[in-house]
Amino acid sequence: MQKIISLKLLPSEAADDSAITKLIASSEAVKTTAVSGYNILRQSIDARSRQTWINLTVQVFIDEPYHHRQILSFYFPDVKNAPKKVIIIGAGPAGLFAALRLIEAGIKPIVLERGKDVRARRRDLARLNKEGEINPESNYCFGEGGAGTYSDGKLYTRSSKRGDINRILNLFVHFGAEEKILYEAHPHIGTNKLPQIITAMRKKINDCGGEFLFEKKVVDLVITNGKISSIRTADGDTLSADAVILATGHSARDIFQLLYSKKVLIEAKPFALGVRVEHPQSLIDTLQYHCPSRNKFLPPASYNLVQQVDGKGVFSFCMCPGGIIAPASTNPGELVVNGWSPSKRNNPYANSGIVVSVEEKDVVKHFNKPGIKNDPLLLMQFQQSVEQKAFNAGGGKFVAPAQRLVDFTQSKLSTSLPDCSYLPGVHPALLKDVLPPFIYTRLQEAFKEFGKKMAGTAGKGYFTNEAVIVATESRTSSPVRIPRDNNTLHHPQVKNLYPCGEGAGYAGGIVSAAMDGERVARYIEAL
Repeated sequence: MQKIISLKLLPSEAADDSAITKLIASSEAVKTTAVSGYNILRQSIDARSRQTWINLTVQVFIDEPYHHRQILSFYFPDVKNAPKKVIIIGAGPAGLFAALRLIEAGIKPIVLERGKDVRARRRDLARLNKEGEINPESNYCFGEGGAGTYSDGKLYTRSSKRGDINRILNLFVHFGAEEKILYEAHPHIGTNKLPQIITAMRKKINDCGGEFLFEKKVVDLVITNGKISSIRTADGDTLSADAVILATGHSARDIFQLLYSKKVLIEAKPFALGVRVEHPQSLIDTLQYHCPSRNKFLPPASYNLVQQVDGKGVFSFCMCPGGIIAPASTNPGELVVNGWSPSKRNNPYANSGIVVSVEEKDVVKHFNKPGIKNDPLLLMQFQQSVEQKAFNAGGGKFVAPAQRLVDFTQSKLSTSLPDCSYLPGVHPALLKDVLPPFIYTRLQEAFKEFGKKMAGTAGKGYFTNEAVIVATESRTSSPVRIPRDNNTLHHPQVKNLYPCGEGAGYAGGIVSAAMDGERVARYIEAL
């Protein structure tokens, strides 16, 4: 007999196969020997009460042979000589999953990536962290795998209507991710494991006859009679294909400027901007698990916070337990921070973006130039201006301006800063001189409210000067949207151009970008 049941376990029980088997037998009123095995279908943590529980949904096998969970299989044919080919600009999640889907359909993908492969890219990241020198084409945002490669590898998304999440997760497993991502409520891979998975995807694309070209920065799109007739790259190459998928990510400002210069329709898109806050992970564990120290069977705790302040949402973004803060800039003179975690999430810090939603009307008012309404690059220019202020406030070399949390809410310069995971270093500064007032004041109030929500005991809560605030978290999503037809997914003016992923404004995270890449590829299959 096979049956799906739900179990509520102590963390120590959830980590013990024999304990789970005993609980299954007890639940079904059978002997433990009758339980031949089980597959976990869903796993989540319930930390709402003093006692933290692990909730499991399991497929159990009683008095019949056990069968391991079914992992989806995939067939990738040889497309070297395929009659149809598609150029994909960008090798992030959207571009990679679009390429794999095209190969399944017998179409040859040609992937153009402005940056380097993961191994060479790692050296550029080391130079950025240690020496404060940035390569504008090879950094945390540009290179093989895009911004996702050196992110936390979070695979949780609410975009279930956009595609087949299970297929995306199974593809990650196919290329080397652990099976647990198939059942965890908030799955993640880890920065240390993502590069090997991305490399395996690239190898498959090449082995099947697709092309994967690095350091191929697109500098021009030749548009003839409403279609892209060719693409020109910075090294002088000219390429053509039946269709072009634009999957360049949220930081490719030069692509937005190129489209604008060629009078290809683009639009300003709301995004969010703020700071990254870092606490000791042990403090977050205590607050979230309601205990003096974290049970060894529990993962480092995370949090999700949201607050309305003066009609705007202020919320946590990309929370990284056991992680580090990283310099995610793409240009000299601009400071951007983001966060990531290794698979074990075993660093001593917990960091999260805390950001405020930004709309066109906010920026028009901020610049005090009513005439700049309807400028599609307006929000991008605003984003860039804040990043430049942050760089200057840090003093150069990507040292970040920072304040202690309570000091930030009191507009007080911190005389010293706590230890911080941000490798280029932090420098005491008044962040009110970096952030626009409509963002800064809302962040001040939100942090006070977050302190009430995670108050702790004996004054040891979220609202503490043990926490450090680092500016600026500004690449939460693209500040530009590239329109596309709702039915065919191509650009309304350029019939063989398919914008997709975060850079086009249709995704937010690894899984949603991957699903959007697949979605576009499916439409191209039918051409």
